[in-house]
Amino acid sequence: MRRFGLIGRTLGYSFSKGYFTDKFQKEGRTDCVYENYELDTVRAFPLLLERHPDIAGLNVTIPYKKEILQYLDTRDAAVAAIGACNTIRVRNGRLEGFNTDAIGFRDSLQPLLRPGHRHALVLGTGGAAAAIHYVLGQLGISVTPVSRQRSPGNMSYADLDAETMERCRVIINTTPLGTWPDVGSCPPIPYQLLGEGHLLYDLVYNPEITTFLRKGQERGAAIKNGYEMLLLQAEASWRIWNGE
Repeated sequence: MRRFGLIGRTLGYSFSKGYFTDKFQKEGRTDCVYENYELDTVRAFPLLLERHPDIAGLNVTIPYKKEILQYLDTRDAAVAAIGACNTIRVRNGRLEGFNTDAIGFRDSLQPLLRPGHRHALVLGTGGAAAAIHYVLGQLGISVTPVSRQRSPGNMSYADLDAETMERCRVIINTTPLGTWPDVGSCPPIPYQLLGEGHLLYDLVYNPEITTFLRKGQERGAAIKNGYEMLLLQAEASWRIWNGE
């Protein structure tokens, strides 16, 4: 049996478990299983590996994407740059760390980019923002972080004037604002300054069209939610676990 799973603190609903269980059933992979493993503390991780020596790969979610780094034997370039790991491959007794969030975001964003998309606003400065900054840097897109309060290197929402909105044609929401059930909330950007040249990307995928995306769509902007990013990062994990 090849065992895979997701580690986190409170897993309740898990996209990953549903996705991989369905995948294994459709592909007739009766030798594979995917489980959720809730850990009260990351210090329980070594015991999990002892109890399940058949674990071949794991996904990692909050709050352990950074804390898990201490247990890795190797880290790919994305993990080293971002400082977070969401995929582990167990090979020859060694734990190899990868960041497929970056892969999923990159591969879902790239087809939407246009020549004028050279500057981006990244809304939110939480853990999800790090992978976004990394990918945008790889793509040669300059980043302006935006948060509630102005700080060195960060703009506040109140700082977003017409000049900034005209220059920064890519706007990415990494905050949870607008996630179900709080569907009426959205980042407080000046939506009236958006136009057809803008691209709005929301890491939130439930609901399918958040208030953030709807307001952009009403102004003619291109929009994208985070669902494809989830699918692509899951598939990237599977390729990594299989050494592809």
